[in-house]
Amino acid sequence: MSSLRNDEIAARPARDIQLLPRPRQVAVLIPCHNEAAAIGTVINDFAGHLPNARIYVCDNNSTDGTKAIAQAAGALVLSEPLQGKGHAVRRLFADVEADIYVLVDGDDTYDPAAAPTMVQLLARDGLDMVTGVRDATMHSAYRRGHRFGNVLLTGLVTRIFGNRVSDMLSGYRVFSRRFVKSLPALAIGFETETEFTVHALELHMPIAELRTRYRERPEGSASKLRTIADGLRILRMIALLVKEQRPVGFFGVFGFLFLLAALILGVPVVLEFMRTGLVPRFPTAILATGLVLLSFLSFACGVILDSVARGRKEMKRLAYLAVPALPHDP
Repeated sequence: MSSLRNDEIAARPARDIQLLPRPRQVAVLIPCHNEAAAIGTVINDFAGHLPNARIYVCDNNSTDGTKAIAQAAGALVLSEPLQGKGHAVRRLFADVEADIYVLVDGDDTYDPAAAPTMVQLLARDGLDMVTGVRDATMHSAYRRGHRFGNVLLTGLVTRIFGNRVSDMLSGYRVFSRRFVKSLPALAIGFETETEFTVHALELHMPIAELRTRYRERPEGSASKLRTIADGLRILRMIALLVKEQRPVGFFGVFGFLFLLAALILGVPVVLEFMRTGLVPRFPTAILATGLVLLSFLSFACGVILDSVARGRKEMKRLAYLAVPALPHDP
């Protein structure tokens, strides 16, 4: 489109000036820690496939020269001293202004050629999140236990929050500005992807998935994901989100277990009392009574906190709607 002179713009009616299209700003966000072997390639590849995008790297206490390599490759580098991927993502989401955000790991395992299609899909359909579902080209791309853990954790989340995702732990995402600026971003480590997924499902955002190639890390690059420790962190995050978003179900489970234990212990005591008029196992009767009380307290907490959770959900929805929507592509 040819450029307009200032006097031509001034001569136009205000309504025409408002209709002038504004190019969408696309930002590529790369949180990384000690990715010197791969970060240069990642930056160059995404710059080639998204030539109009600005590329941001958040260096998370790297000691191998990652920051210098990223700067030499042309990325804008931020630093986050708090260790953990969640901290780096939070810093990027807070400090970077754009219309569309492409989030990708700095380990060169995701296919940059899919980025333009993911961006186009988000803009065309007015979506808030597009997830790059990993399609491993080599069996060794997934470390032992990672595929099983991903299926298990994804299945758990979809059963609770809605069956609309198939790869909850993918680190390759495209977000709208609405999504990024309304996300609380409270995660610390690799559980941040779980937070993305639940945020989108809870607010019933329009989302989509696109299968993308997933490959091995380059030689000299090592995964920071600890299978057992980070798996437990993700499981803990899921439990926390269930408590915050589904308190009736969360506390209802404990209430049911307390009530079940009370019945197992108390029914024989009641039957003995009805038969003989005596309570020979008095401590058991007291314990069963206490468990019944705990059961009702758990159910009551769930009901009360459900009202609180509804209010928090409404506030999140209002924060989401306060950000202007991205205009749909024709």
